[in-house]
Amino acid sequence: MTDYTNIYNKLTSIIDERNIKINEILKNHTYTRLGGKADIFLTPSTYEEVQAVVKFAKLENIPFTLLGNGSNLIVKDGGIRGIVILLKNFNRISTNGNQLVAQSGAAIIDASRYALKEHLSGLEFACGIPGTVGGALYMNAGAYGGEIKDVLDYAIIVDKNGDVVKRTAADLELSYRTSNIPEKGDIVLEAAFNLKPGNYDEIKAVMDDLTFKRESKQPLEYPSCGSVFKRPPGYFAGKLIQDSGLQGTRLGGAEVSTKHAGFIVNKDNATAEEYISLIKHVQKTVLEKFNVALEREVKIIGEDLEK
Repeated sequence: MTDYTNIYNKLTSIIDERNIKINEILKNHTYTRLGGKADIFLTPSTYEEVQAVVKFAKLENIPFTLLGNGSNLIVKDGGIRGIVILLKNFNRISTNGNQLVAQSGAAIIDASRYALKEHLSGLEFACGIPGTVGGALYMNAGAYGGEIKDVLDYAIIVDKNGDVVKRTAADLELSYRTSNIPEKGDIVLEAAFNLKPGNYDEIKAVMDDLTFKRESKQPLEYPSCGSVFKRPPGYFAGKLIQDSGLQGTRLGGAEVSTKHAGFIVNKDNATAEEYISLIKHVQKTVLEKFNVALEREVKIIGEDLEK
């Protein structure tokens, strides 16, 4: 049994104790409203604190998990062992000429709105993506024909050794909904995007149109992880699910959305176990009906609840 009291005391020497919590309930920090407790929950305020935590975790052999803002994530009911890091305090956005620099904890939606304010075009596609800048890089987020790799110049990261390193977009090996960030164990601190000067009204018109499409088609009135599945080659996941007659299918408090079949919503205090079981049921049904294997876009982390 790990002595987290001792670890807490050690952490107070490298991070402000106001930013350390024990047994924090993670469902309060995820879009799905799912997830058990984190043993230790940290919200560092400086890059140096992130470095120090990574080095501490490595020295003490404690696992650590980066949570982002929990928008494309399912945390299991048993929670997460070790240290969980949330970078919500890293939310600064600025511009330098045609380049926009955003810290990893800033919402990518806010980055797109900041670009609009500065009359810069290129991030319009991101105006409805409910994740952080760091999370957007992590999975090369995209929508409506655009994706992060189209505009990313570089990222500043903390590597698994606790060193601050600059990585170019090419270094990150961005492809459809993936990057090498999780494989390398990097933590994104900030990212720089190369944008182009544009007309404010024209940029806003595009963003308004995309926002309308998102709000009219997606079940934003309920907690969810967003699009559950990647688009299979030659198909649309939502159409396959719809044609399988799965819309409205419910397991406990989790339901395949009747508004958009590609979404599973937490309609009534669902557990992560119910949500994940429904995902598996959808995959099994679509495979049986259409011989198409749906690959999850959402990431599942954490431990099952002990019974």
